[in-house]
Amino acid sequence: MTSMAHAAQPLAMSPELARETAPVWEKVKEFVTPMEWPVQAQLIHEINLLKKERDAVILAHNYMTPDIFHGVGDYVGDSLGLAKEAAKSKAKVIVQAGVHFMAETSKILSPEKTVLIPDLKAGCSLAEAITGADVRLIKQKYPGLPVVTYVNTTADVKAETDICCTSANAVQVVEWAAKEWGVDRVILIPDEFLARNVAAQTNVGIIAWKGRCIVHERFTGADIAEMREAYPGAQILAHPECPEDVLAAADFAGSTAAMTDYVMAKKPKQVVLITECSMAANIKGDVPEVNFIGPCNMCPYMKRITLENIRDCLRDMTFEVTVPEEMIAKAALAVQRMIDLPPPAIPARYDLVKAKHHVAVELI
Repeated sequence: MTSMAHAAQPLAMSPELARETAPVWEKVKEFVTPMEWPVQAQLIHEINLLKKERDAVILAHNYMTPDIFHGVGDYVGDSLGLAKEAAKSKAKVIVQAGVHFMAETSKILSPEKTVLIPDLKAGCSLAEAITGADVRLIKQKYPGLPVVTYVNTTADVKAETDICCTSANAVQVVEWAAKEWGVDRVILIPDEFLARNVAAQTNVGIIAWKGRCIVHERFTGADIAEMREAYPGAQILAHPECPEDVLAAADFAGSTAAMTDYVMAKKPKQVVLITECSMAANIKGDVPEVNFIGPCNMCPYMKRITLENIRDCLRDMTFEVTVPEEMIAKAALAVQRMIDLPPPAIPARYDLVKAKHHVAVELI
């Protein structure tokens, strides 16, 4: 009979594979058990061989698990940054380790490349909150006003948009659009909380849509108060897709890039990231001295992407993400307008304590 001690022994891993994956292990060892690691290391090895064979790159979003983010991601970061890097790459195949709208954005910016996603069910509650038909109706209701659309949207929605934005440059894009169109109000869709938080940073009026991210909408001001009581010395950083009371109670609020830059630059002893769980785990790999504390919310869509289905995706060349040519042409205009704007000197900080004002948005 096999003893419990013997059964608990990790699977054997060759010295060659151990050496090859040692740098990744150093970054993921707090989040992967020694028993799991030989299997994950083998998958990482297989994926990296398949990338060369297929002339492929893997775009790993901040919300991917650490084994994907540090193990196989050729480019890592937020959705737009990934798509831009992929467009610069000479690789023929793009694998989106993220959700479907991100794969579409990659296709918009790289129409000549084959774009794959490991799981077609990796969607997004925010992107699914609005359609191109909805945007056409909005434009009929508010003729003459520019439509600013968050990049977390489908190609169909982007094609009906005047200019896209990210959470890092939303205030800048809103103010540019108002000036360019000569208006004092702008339509900012689809994230309601991003729109409300942008409204507090600008004098431009905001018309918003009631779309929400299932990860960020669940955080509350009470969560922040509880964290303050339990960890009085911790720095609390929040994403602008969270409700206003969360941002007002945080020490810092900004995009994923801004939160990452904050942690990397300041290296506080204790940090709470009010966002998706894997982001803290991925940053931890680069700043092991920082202690990351919960709470966090898991994105079920992001977690549909695994090392196993990335391997299968490259091996079998499934599943390809396509966008109609006419839609690509229209959506590319909105994305390119944003790219062509001078980037903000620093990613936007959403300081609701020192906000210009607190004004209600007009909710469609």
